[in-house]
Amino acid sequence: MGVKGLVKKAVEVGEMGFNKYGGAINWFPGHMAAATRAIRSRLKLSDLVIEVRDARIPFSSANQDLQPQLSAKRRIIALNKKDLANTNVLNKWVRYFDSSNQDCLPINAHSRSSVRKLLDLVEFKLKEVMSREPTLLVMVVGVPNVGKSALINSIHQIASTRFPVQEKMKRATVGPLPGVTQDIAGYKIAHQPSIYVLDTPGVLVPNIPNIETGLKLALAGSVKDSVVGEDRIVQYLLTVLNTRGSPLHWKHLTKQMEETTQISEDKPDYNPKDLRPKMKKLPNASDLLYVKDLVREVQHALYVTLSEFGGNIEDENDMECLIEHQFEVLQKALKIPHRSSEARLMVSKKFLTLFRTGKLGSFVLDDVPEFNRES
Repeated sequence: MGVKGLVKKAVEVGEMGFNKYGGAINWFPGHMAAATRAIRSRLKLSDLVIEVRDARIPFSSANQDLQPQLSAKRRIIALNKKDLANTNVLNKWVRYFDSSNQDCLPINAHSRSSVRKLLDLVEFKLKEVMSREPTLLVMVVGVPNVGKSALINSIHQIASTRFPVQEKMKRATVGPLPGVTQDIAGYKIAHQPSIYVLDTPGVLVPNIPNIETGLKLALAGSVKDSVVGEDRIVQYLLTVLNTRGSPLHWKHLTKQMEETTQISEDKPDYNPKDLRPKMKKLPNASDLLYVKDLVREVQHALYVTLSEFGGNIEDENDMECLIEHQFEVLQKALKIPHRSSEARLMVSKKFLTLFRTGKLGSFVLDDVPEFNRES
């Protein structure tokens, strides 16, 4: 049956669907509708499009409504957050896009060397146009929270040293929540010819009828957690991990846990914000050790529950029982007070933070489509 057959049971309660209030997700704020119209209009004028997708969900993070227009343009698909994705699976996705004659490049928007490779590809794709056009427009598009603004900032930093730029550039706003950029802004990055990069807000399709696609977007942070519910997102994540047997790869942690001294009881409660990169204050060695030990306990807990599981992993009821048990052991591993009224929500938030920051390992959630690998 696999994860597709289990996902409905794992994320539904009674008759509830993907949206925690029931039915398919319909998160399309007013600014998204206006931004979509503006993007469609500017796409007609652009000479090249950089479509940023999440490397963990190369297919699910594509805005399907814009694909007909995007595929008709010079386009580079930038699979961002490659550092959070499984390298072997990601390479298969790159070969898949290559087989479709679609330029694709895995990137890390925070790495200058990675973004330089993207700029080199942009210049190569625009080479024939540069000789006859005085002004070129490069448009950056993508769903929320795939790293567009981070990419824009890196492009500006590199371009400011590579090209003579007259005016001081304004940095794009970067935030952890989907939909931070709510307007379209242009950034001049080069002269002779003048090249402008247009940053755009992240926009989703008006509704996401496919439950699993919606859950992948929520898991990657492209849909606000409050729309779906952290509990349901974690149920889906645990379903994927259990079905793939991912926790069984953490077997080596069993011996390590036996040899590791337990974290002191008087250690301050772990805060998921501690995992987020801080611009001004760097974590000290004690903080890093604490997070490392915490991650190890979480991985060990999931390994034990799955390795000792006596049910059928493909049976919906058995999977549900396993996940409930895993919530209990995660509460202990994450040092959440047993009697806390919001214990389950706290478990969900902290576990999601560990996954999204790559502390649990690298994953690609989308399966690679079949294609002719010899072409």
